[in-house]
Amino acid sequence: MFKVIVIDDEALVRKGIVLETNWNELGCMVVAEAGNGIEGIEAVHKYQPDLLICDIKMPKMDGIEMLRRLREEENDVSVIFLTAYGEFEYAQNALKLLASDYLLKPFQDGELEETVLRVTKKIAKRQGRKTPQSEEIAGLVLPSGGKSKYVMEALAFIGEHYNDTDMSVGMIAESLGISEGHLSHTFKKETDYTVMAYITRYRMRAAMRLLGDCRNKVYEVAESVGYRDIAYFSSTFKKIVGVSPSEYQDRSI
Repeated sequence: MFKVIVIDDEALVRKGIVLETNWNELGCMVVAEAGNGIEGIEAVHKYQPDLLICDIKMPKMDGIEMLRRLREEENDVSVIFLTAYGEFEYAQNALKLLASDYLLKPFQDGELEETVLRVTKKIAKRQGRKTPQSEEIAGLVLPSGGKSKYVMEALAFIGEHYNDTDMSVGMIAESLGISEGHLSHTFKKETDYTVMAYITRYRMRAAMRLLGDCRNKVYEVAESVGYRDIAYFSSTFKKIVGVSPSEYQDRSI
């Protein structure tokens, strides 16, 4: 798991980023928060994070000065800066200090997640680390628009019944009152996934959330997402996520 610190003087913004982002799906965990650059530096020294999500304009010490001091310490932590429209000069200064990226406030839904995935991929390459294939997992959140009635109903059915061990294309097609062939063709055309591939990845996404809690045993998670065979669940999880369920859970601690 990549360790993240969120730094913003606006408490509501900071809490929104921390609580409304599914960090587990991104292969990350928030280890600390800070309200200004001074607190940010202290948190970096204490927690040694991989990534900072940081506002630029803050009281006491802004994000640019904070990053300048960290770079003077030869700290190469990656930084995604948050900046308001019209503050491009700040953003340019940030990039000169080797900030990884910056986002203009207010950012759109999914924009932060996409940026985090892009940056953590670079971190993993630099550190020689393997990272869960979060891009593929996060990409399962399909937009509601542009889908036919049957595909939308199929997605809803999967979301409600993914933990049913007997889930099949036939079961879904029967619930919709259409043939398996028609469902399979339409689903693949509109989502780029076969029905069963989507079900598998939906289950893995649910498993990742459950494994984020170390109190959940791997066999319990397997059963909770529709697998009777724990060995098969583990091999499927590793194939899609990149690590075994137990390894993934260890990284979450």
